[in-house]
Amino acid sequence: MPELPEVETVRRGLQPYLEGRVIARAEARRPDLRWPLPPDLVQVLTGARVTRLLRRSKYILAELEDRGSLLLHLGMSGRMLIEGETQGEFHRDPAILPRHDHVVLWTDQGTRITFNDARRFGMVDLVAPGATHPLLAHLGPEPLSEAFTPEALGRAFAGRRMPVKAALLDQRIVAGLGNIYVSEALHRAGIDPRRLAGAVAAPELVALVGHVRAVLEEAIAAGGSSLRDHRQATGELGYFQHAFRVYDREGAPCPRPGCGGTVQRIVQSGRSSYFCPLCQG
Repeated sequence: MPELPEVETVRRGLQPYLEGRVIARAEARRPDLRWPLPPDLVQVLTGARVTRLLRRSKYILAELEDRGSLLLHLGMSGRMLIEGETQGEFHRDPAILPRHDHVVLWTDQGTRITFNDARRFGMVDLVAPGATHPLLAHLGPEPLSEAFTPEALGRAFAGRRMPVKAALLDQRIVAGLGNIYVSEALHRAGIDPRRLAGAVAAPELVALVGHVRAVLEEAIAAGGSSLRDHRQATGELGYFQHAFRVYDREGAPCPRPGCGGTVQRIVQSGRSSYFCPLCQG
């Protein structure tokens, strides 16, 4: 499932073609994805101006002037495709089948923006003006925001007897983090993913917050990580996967200079965790 860097990369790719534009036409080609589409989706979107394109956690929000917002989640295989009026203006991978084009928007500039989702685990919903969607109501701070501080993380971790890896994946504690970037940040910070969250010391929290920010910023700059389905909105692959230090590198030498350890894989709450037991003590 795309994590924060992949979703932010898609948002930035869409922004020049959608923000400030009027949705001249909208089409819903099926009644549902993961959940039913709003019955008035086409009616609300047609003629709406997109005033801002935002990201909250792993969701994309298109603010629609006085009509609320459009909420998108890419799920496992969702992609946002950009195509122009002139054929060839944007490249479309022939492997991305048109039969999986489920929601299509045309802007007043003639750009076609398509939500394509082969597995249909994504979601499209509307948020009423002034309302907060239930999926966003209990999210923690954004890890790239000023609200994500060592002090705030320490308060969230205090007394918790759950592994620090699981705590960082809890969207109520910090929004948008997933398996890849938590594994990478914990390795950089030298913290064992099995350590109890409440046992992480204050100096370690300072290091952890800094490394979470750094990993996410580097991944966004690289266009995210393309492991299976992720593509940027332009169709390009992300390439941060080539910079992984521990994720999906079981059996490889630890990349920390002078460590000499070996990357191991364990399963925590049904998910793979990659770490070096030698330097993440």
